[in-house]
Amino acid sequence: MGKGTRTSCRVAVAILNWNGEAHLRRFLPSVLAHASEEDVVVVIDNGSEDGSLSLLKAEFPEVEVVKLERNHGFAGGYNRGLELFFAQCDAEWVLLLNSDVEVTDGWVDGMLASCHRNGWAAAQPKIRAVERRAEFEYAGAAGGYMDRYGFMFCAGRMFNTFEVDRGQYDGDREVFWASGAALLVQSAAWREVGGLDEDFFAHMEEIDLCWRMRNRGHAIGVATGVHVYHLGGGTLSQSSPRKAQLNFRNNLFLLLKNDHRPGISGRLLCRMTLDGVAALRFLLEGKGAFFKAVWNAHSEFRQGRKRMAEKRADELLAVKNAGRAPRVSGRYGGAIIVDYFLRRRRHWSDLPGDRFS
Repeated sequence: MGKGTRTSCRVAVAILNWNGEAHLRRFLPSVLAHASEEDVVVVIDNGSEDGSLSLLKAEFPEVEVVKLERNHGFAGGYNRGLELFFAQCDAEWVLLLNSDVEVTDGWVDGMLASCHRNGWAAAQPKIRAVERRAEFEYAGAAGGYMDRYGFMFCAGRMFNTFEVDRGQYDGDREVFWASGAALLVQSAAWREVGGLDEDFFAHMEEIDLCWRMRNRGHAIGVATGVHVYHLGGGTLSQSSPRKAQLNFRNNLFLLLKNDHRPGISGRLLCRMTLDGVAALRFLLEGKGAFFKAVWNAHSEFRQGRKRMAEKRADELLAVKNAGRAPRVSGRYGGAIIVDYFLRRRRHWSDLPGDRFS
């Protein structure tokens, strides 16, 4: 912890860093420029080997720093870093912020206001692209949803269709999941669900977090009165086979662990079949590395299936003990692949509203 350590704060803006010196130099000034005196900005360093720590010490001495000995991934880094931070500073809220995000005036206050107004335990702002500033960005856009087969998608960005933000999705909305690029979470809810699941390592772990919170009765929303700009692909680009492998595997983990409705085996089989169709398409397009990524993802899922089944049982018990009805909003009853590729519904607003719960 740094020199300005406090015993309590309103929001801990927590930035996870791994060899991100360039991102810190570029984006951290905007975070500090728009920070409130009630909040603390903390960088959790995930065992960086570049000049990140020297930069923070020399140019950003007001930032609290938590040093981890090695890279624990997105989930493990946040869990360990926040545990160390919370031991010295009690924060009412924690805001997970990617190191490649440029924030805007009033972004924290706007999200807090939406949470208080709507009774949400977590929220994201609208997320636009740094390089194409009028467009929604890949990771989260204007809030996340899930279709009947467990495919995740966003308002403002479906597959590779990115909409210009013209205010078409303005107005606070409850969603199924919020993006980990800029995710505000009530600390009590974070502790209740046990933080992020480290078996995910990276990608979709924030969706898992949101789903576990929803199963315990907590609402998740998108605060559309504020926005930030996200560079994206800072660690693994969208064209990375490794990222594809993690996404395919973790999506199956998500379903097995958190979809508590009867018939999960059948839904998993259906989803894995659809994954196989996607793999075949990769092969026909000459993307052999992505075909292999799906194959490896399913292999890793089979290896981790028993462990996730055990976590499913633990979650079912935790949900029962929480004594609150799970949230059902944010589900889409259709098949997003069919709507997008066959019915040519390229925008969230094109989807039939009566198919959302």
